[in-house]
Amino acid sequence: MEARARGSMSSSIGNSAELESNLTLGDRLKVFKVSTFDPEAYVTSKCQHMNEKETRHLTSYLVELKKASAEEMRKSVYANYAAFIRTSKEISALEGQLLSMRNLLSAQAALVHGLADGVHISSLCADDADDLRDEDLYDMDNKQLSKIEIWVVEFFDRLEVLLAEKRVEESMAALEEGRRVAIEAQEKRTLSHSTLLSLNNEIKEKRQELADQLAEAIGQPSTRAGELRSAVLSLKKLGDGSRAHTLLLRSYERRLQANIQSLRASNTSYGVAFAAALSQLVFSTIAQAASDSQAVVGEDPAYSSELVTWAVKQAESFALLLKRHTLASSAAAGSLRVTAECIQLCASHCSSLESRGLALSPVLLKHFRPGVEQALTGNLKRIEQSSAALAASDDWSLSYTPTGSRASSTTLVAPHLKLSISAQRFNSMVQEFLEDAGPLDEALQLDGVALDGVLQVFNSYVDLLINALPGSAENEENPVHRIVKVAETESQQTALLVNALLLADELIPRSASRILPQGTNQSTPRRGVSSDRQNRPEQREWKRKLQRSVDRLRDSFCRQHALELIFTEEGEVRLSSEIYILMDETTEEPEWFPSPIFQELFAKLTRIATIASDMFVGRERFATILLMRLTETVILWISDDQSFWEEMETGDKPLGPLGLQQFYLDMEFVMIFASQGRYLSRNLHQVIKNIIARAIEAVSATGLDPNTTLPEEEWFAEVAQIAIKMLSGKASFGGHGDRDVTSPSASSAKSYTSN
Repeated sequence: MEARARGSMSSSIGNSAELESNLTLGDRLKVFKVSTFDPEAYVTSKCQHMNEKETRHLTSYLVELKKASAEEMRKSVYANYAAFIRTSKEISALEGQLLSMRNLLSAQAALVHGLADGVHISSLCADDADDLRDEDLYDMDNKQLSKIEIWVVEFFDRLEVLLAEKRVEESMAALEEGRRVAIEAQEKRTLSHSTLLSLNNEIKEKRQELADQLAEAIGQPSTRAGELRSAVLSLKKLGDGSRAHTLLLRSYERRLQANIQSLRASNTSYGVAFAAALSQLVFSTIAQAASDSQAVVGEDPAYSSELVTWAVKQAESFALLLKRHTLASSAAAGSLRVTAECIQLCASHCSSLESRGLALSPVLLKHFRPGVEQALTGNLKRIEQSSAALAASDDWSLSYTPTGSRASSTTLVAPHLKLSISAQRFNSMVQEFLEDAGPLDEALQLDGVALDGVLQVFNSYVDLLINALPGSAENEENPVHRIVKVAETESQQTALLVNALLLADELIPRSASRILPQGTNQSTPRRGVSSDRQNRPEQREWKRKLQRSVDRLRDSFCRQHALELIFTEEGEVRLSSEIYILMDETTEEPEWFPSPIFQELFAKLTRIATIASDMFVGRERFATILLMRLTETVILWISDDQSFWEEMETGDKPLGPLGLQQFYLDMEFVMIFASQGRYLSRNLHQVIKNIIARAIEAVSATGLDPNTTLPEEEWFAEVAQIAIKMLSGKASFGGHGDRDVTSPSASSAKSYTSN
């Protein structure tokens, strides 16, 4: 039984080895290709001895074969798609010709049957009286027909001569006259059927001959524009408007290709001049073709669609040619100005066709945009590399922008601003980039690609400035950013901030004004920019991003200077709780004065304030915020340092009354000099109050009452004022100077627990 089932399976699909083998599709289908193949007999022979399992196996095999066949058919169609399309068009044309031939044969058959019926009816008229009358009528008609037949003969000869001499207007008039005579003869029966048929056939043949002459004239390159329009119009009058319109567009296409070949042969380089000449040639030809098309066929939608398709094809060919010969090389070389000028010329010529209903800008955008983006990327990369090279040798000294450069010759230059060498060059490169990218952004509607690129290179330049700070370790993975000359002095480091601030706050936005919308109050929006782009939030966000990059540099500056105060060069902490805890281990009364680290903080802030007042002229607010952030950075470090507070609150040696008084004095000192310098923020004031209260609570936790040890608040303020004057070199001890403010009386204690 098992053997029979195996044999049945073998007979159903050949055998199981055949099913699993790697036979080609052709080998599997051979059995179906023979001319004697009988499907019913095949299925019967294969399935009559099969059980259910074998039937399912055969079904899956046939499904697999069907899928493989469909895949093979799909590959065959794709491989021969062009030939398939060409064959389909030829079949369509052949079907049209066969249809015309069938109509012609039908007309000829009807005419033959009509003539036969007429002869049969005439033979039935044998009455003598009628014969006499018919003979008289025949004689009269014979004389009239003879005259018409003479005209027909003369007409044939005259029409032959007119066509031979290619006298188009006269030939068309003669054909029209012949058509009228044929209609009149048919209505009045003044011509025999054979003569009328001969006349109609002659008119049809000569009309076709004239149409062929006109088509040949249209296709001749030597045919002038006026003659071309006249020939196309004549062909349309002959009733072949579709052919006339197609031949018109083909003629312009051949002339355009010939002119392009001549232009390429006469140009040794493919720069802006070649692009301008080529653009003028292509779009003027399209405009002339559109004008002639409208003059010949009017506003017919069918012809308008053909014109648009033809114009799109020419625009695509032009875009590919310009891209291959001009834009590709310019983009590869990063020559954004050449790319911008070429595309601006093309956009100008293209816009002139919009009044004719030909919007070809999307065609150009599709082909030009990748090359433009490549050119933009190349320019931005060049700006980054040049800025990095200049930053490697910049001494970070500020000077006025020199005149004579391309950028300084524009109205965007601010000669009153001082920048370092690398910032001056960065600014000029960005200006040049935006000058060239402006027309591209307008023509190609890049939607802020250029502005985003400027933001990118500015962030890279800010990274360079951050790495110029001493000890900066940011972006060490990028080798470009590691080769930067370090700003050693505080003046040089402040100059880094000046570079970033002036670029982000004034120079770059002013350069970008040629791309940024000018606000909603402008009377005429820029062409190609919709009103919803005017003053949109994205532009304001772009400017805020520039400012955030400056804030990043400022925070790095503050962090770097705070770390210099808090840590030694060996990495040890200078601002620790020990300086306050150890004060209570001495038996002598300390000389009350701010701690050395806060004296250094005051000196540093004073120096930076002096430097900033000279460098940030007109931008005092930024200088104030800089001093405020630097002070906050130091104080916030104290507030957030867990080890500092753990030692003071829960350490083996907790904070005592003398250490609390010194800590209070240091904090009061910071508040007073920050307030006098006008950079005491509300946040800083609150943080200082909070950490003073925390220190008081730490002392209270030891069982001591701070109210019995701390002097009045006025004492701290007075000592801080004296320290500020002494450190500033303005100390004067006349009047109240004899009072020993450094020896507070315990009787003047005041409760600070409410703070």
